[in-house]
Amino acid sequence: MKIVILSQYFYPETGAPQNRLLELSRIFQKNNHEVLVITAMPNYPKGRIYDEYRNKLACSEIEDGIKINRYILFASNSSKKIPRIISMLSFSFTSLFSVFKIRRLKPDFIFVESPPLTLGISAFILSKFSGSKMIMNVSDIWPLSAKELGYMSDGFLYKKLESLEKFLYKRSFLCTGQSEEIITHVKNSGAKNTYLFRNGVDVNRFADSELPVKKEAGFKIVYAGLLGVAQGILDIIKNVNFKALNCEFHIYGEGAERKQVGDYLTGNADTNIFLHESVNREAIPELLGKFDCTIIPLVSNIYGAVPSKIYEAMAAGLPVLFSGSGEGAKIIEESRTGLVNSPRDFDGLTKNISEIKDNTELRQAMSVNGKKTAMEKFDRNKLISDFSDKLVELQKNFSDVRN
Repeated sequence: MKIVILSQYFYPETGAPQNRLLELSRIFQKNNHEVLVITAMPNYPKGRIYDEYRNKLACSEIEDGIKINRYILFASNSSKKIPRIISMLSFSFTSLFSVFKIRRLKPDFIFVESPPLTLGISAFILSKFSGSKMIMNVSDIWPLSAKELGYMSDGFLYKKLESLEKFLYKRSFLCTGQSEEIITHVKNSGAKNTYLFRNGVDVNRFADSELPVKKEAGFKIVYAGLLGVAQGILDIIKNVNFKALNCEFHIYGEGAERKQVGDYLTGNADTNIFLHESVNREAIPELLGKFDCTIIPLVSNIYGAVPSKIYEAMAAGLPVLFSGSGEGAKIIEESRTGLVNSPRDFDGLTKNISEIKDNTELRQAMSVNGKKTAMEKFDRNKLISDFSDKLVELQKNFSDVRN
């Protein structure tokens, strides 16, 4: 089987799509499928193209035997609407220059990662030129997520993007999604075939987390991830008194809110809150092992969103303080791996911090539950292998029909 993975985000960037797509590529390659990755110059999460890729219009490289072709884009991590739209549109355009490589490969499937939604147009065009089947993977529902986060109002532009979204779902051979809510949405929007393909976690990376980790004195909480508007870390540090709770809050990450978080902490010393540089993917298991629990926030109920940090915390045996709602809250509550409060309910978060801090037995039970759930339900290696088997089955059935 031959497959093209089309994504604006890919390794060596860090993040849920990047990790999942890298491991997807590796497992496809291991199963003797031919993989070609079409992606942008690395720039996430800082919104600046990495030094070694600057001043290049395009380049080719090989990672673990995987062929990767990269194309220039306008890089931005701005919280403003226009720069973000230009960034998305720029790669949606430059990715079309891969058409000659894709036609030579003659892939069975083009697997496109959305968002950005506009990249679906590129995949649709490339699939037509190469005679491939388009698979649209929906990580976040756009434009609905943009409206829920306040980036977009329910006006002319929203209606046009909603029409584009439905067009792409209907024209896709298969639509995959990272949550049950996403699958429900794409079905209701006209998708003919769907498949639940959760982010999950590579549990093998967290095997050593079962070993006892020597912690320094004191109760320590961690957040490691994107510092963006959707996460609302700035509001948390303004509204939760970690010093009064007699605990520390350590923040690792980059994003649009990082400067504001740094400025606030500079002007508000002695808060027991510490801002660190982001860490790479390989360092996450060791980092999480140094803490007693993690905060995973969403500022509002973003339909379909399940933060991938939930799965990593489970695999590390790290109890979760989930400040959010929706499917993420449901997973935490059903697996009994943490405590949940509503979005922006800072009194509720404070209460949950106090409860989990003062109950060692509760934290231990949550740790055991997390590792068990990650292994049984969210092991990414199994999830990807099952998906690979599904594509082989679909490709065989399609070939049989044509013959």
